[in-house]
Amino acid sequence: MNIHEYQAKEIFRKFGVPVPAGQVALNADEAGTIARKLLGAGAGLVVVKAQIHAGGRGKAGGIKLAKSADEATRFARELIGKVLVTRQTGPEGKVVKKVLIEAGSKVKKEFYLALLVDRAISAPTMIASTEGGMDIEAVAAKTPGKILKEAIDPSTGMMPYQARKLAQRLGLTGDLVAGAAKLMLGVYKTFVETDASLVEVNPLVVAEGADGKEIVLALDAKMNFDDNALFRHKDIAAMRDLDEEEPLETRANAASLNYIKLDGNIACMVNGAGLAMATMDIIKHSGGNPANFLDVGGGATAEQVTEAFKILLADKNVQAILINIFGGIMKCDVIATGIITAVKQVDLNVPLVVRLEGTNVEAGKKLLKQSGLPIITADGMADAALKVVGATRKSK
Repeated sequence: MNIHEYQAKEIFRKFGVPVPAGQVALNADEAGTIARKLLGAGAGLVVVKAQIHAGGRGKAGGIKLAKSADEATRFARELIGKVLVTRQTGPEGKVVKKVLIEAGSKVKKEFYLALLVDRAISAPTMIASTEGGMDIEAVAAKTPGKILKEAIDPSTGMMPYQARKLAQRLGLTGDLVAGAAKLMLGVYKTFVETDASLVEVNPLVVAEGADGKEIVLALDAKMNFDDNALFRHKDIAAMRDLDEEEPLETRANAASLNYIKLDGNIACMVNGAGLAMATMDIIKHSGGNPANFLDVGGGATAEQVTEAFKILLADKNVQAILINIFGGIMKCDVIATGIITAVKQVDLNVPLVVRLEGTNVEAGKKLLKQSGLPIITADGMADAALKVVGATRKSK
């Protein structure tokens, strides 16, 4: 689960990670009121930041600097309701429904900081770079030497010396080392105690404080959480913004289906994540483009299969459907019954290719054959992929 920047900063405050003063606004008037308070408290300017679940907002015009409350009000009015298109939203963009109004900071230096689990070593790892504000993927590709890593032993947690060492490797000195180390330890505590899968600060900055001294701040914040642990964090689960999620993925989640929408035109329904990945691979190998990842699992009911089928057909980009099932716990006749039920309930206007194998496969094939429905059967994955790709070409 993802959350907005303003929500991530609320969590940071609970764990002692310093962030600029700010508040979310749902309309232009609220934005003006918040800006007036911040300016009255000594802020030289305020930042109006569009709140969507995507990076690259600044380059897309989603971050504005305002010198007055009236200017902040105007910027908020321009942003709220606007479709913001960034490198992460895709061409369809996302509608801005709220903005974060934040005290501006006099930034001296920018850094990158993130905490995630390094699967290669099975341990949390803090990543840092002097290239703050940049696309970290580009930095890693072009100048990998600028990516610093600090592996953390889960049994001890992040030690203060590790945080100080990482701060020094970033080139910080004096009191800034202590400030950065404290922030890093706060980020680690946030990561562990919220069951996060990613905590990212880009940029982490050295800025001029109210007293003129340099301080370390988390100027931006991004957090992702392990869905399987949300039952332990009701407060975080309540932060979920369904408007920011793909509607079909939300619908699939409600039906306990593992579904991820992609940009292709061949829908896939498969049981088992490994088989689902292999199915998408063989579709690509055969010249097609998968429209989704959909794993109905090993114990799906006929009702879940029916709902999965409806979700696939709800994607307007789909020009054909491939159902690839290996019957083990999930029997092929159950899948066949779900397919038949779904086809009868919806207006099937695209080719449907079905490949069944495993438990009760003959019974499943018999049900499909006797249904009288326009179903193309296949023997083996390669045959199924070629038939579904060929069907999409004929339908054009």
